[in-house]
Amino acid sequence: MTEILSQDEIDALLNAISSGEVSEDEYSSVGEQKKVKIYDFKRPDKFSKDQIRTLQMMHETFARLATTGLSAQLRALVVVHVASVDQLTYEEFIRSIPNPTTLAVINMDPLRGSAILEIDPSISFTIIDRLFGGKGESSKVNRELSDIELSVMEGIIVRILGNLRESWSTVIDLRPRLGNIETNPQFAQVVPPNDMVVLITLETKVGEVEGMTNLCIPYITIEPIINKLSAQYWYSSIRKGEVDENRAVIQERLDQVKIPLISEVGSVDISLNDLMNLHTGDVIKLENTPIKTDLTVKVGDRSKFKATPGRVGNRLAIQIGDSIEDIPDELLGSTRSEQEY
Repeated sequence: MTEILSQDEIDALLNAISSGEVSEDEYSSVGEQKKVKIYDFKRPDKFSKDQIRTLQMMHETFARLATTGLSAQLRALVVVHVASVDQLTYEEFIRSIPNPTTLAVINMDPLRGSAILEIDPSISFTIIDRLFGGKGESSKVNRELSDIELSVMEGIIVRILGNLRESWSTVIDLRPRLGNIETNPQFAQVVPPNDMVVLITLETKVGEVEGMTNLCIPYITIEPIINKLSAQYWYSSIRKGEVDENRAVIQERLDQVKIPLISEVGSVDISLNDLMNLHTGDVIKLENTPIKTDLTVKVGDRSKFKATPGRVGNRLAIQIGDSIEDIPDELLGSTRSEQEY
């Protein structure tokens, strides 16, 4: 609804114009203030603020995972954190990175297209120096990587892609694969120069050496899942936790764990002298253990089942029976203290 000025307000404005307090331009715009927003048709915004924020949160997780993984692999203090998330054209990205550099072309299966992971030369040569046994000190080297150095960096990048997959797991089961490594940005044309991309800039510090790591993802690659890049979807996925998938992974790892299983027939106290004089065929009489008493089966150090002894063929065996609720002493202590209160 248009605001209508009263006669007193009109008189006040006319007096203000006469005295020079308000210019005629300002007077003409009273009651009809319009906000002008600059729009560049050469680089239209493809990502909303909410989507940019979601990408930032996802890659903060990626930065934490990369920090842990690289610190362990390089045996040095590595710090990675998200400096910015921006949208720009692919040409602007290519012009902003040094030449030569370490530039990995990444297949973003099952998404179409490729992404670019660019690691600053100072960081690349520091990592190589650390893995070759050096101290990883800063060096102003400006050259392309040798074949051996490329092979070393390939192993580092593959490890980083594992962290990237985990950080994207709440949105999509991403399976990033390293295509090839280039040193000249002009040879890595994954999309046309005017196509929009999202650029995640990560400040990376290895020991005392600092540099930038850039992850460039074209809009055409993210477009099929653009609706999932919202804070609401991301948080709901985290709450869900991809329970089934995580449970399957945990179960698979637990299945490989080996623990001791012990069946106790009985116990007896004997002297050290009798123990030293035992021979094959000697019989030891167990104390207070009737023949028909159930055996106790221990898993680790805890009594877990009752069992009945027997034979299967020529082998001794036990048949598992009722389970035993063996509560550890520390839990018993806490339960008692709670009951006392």
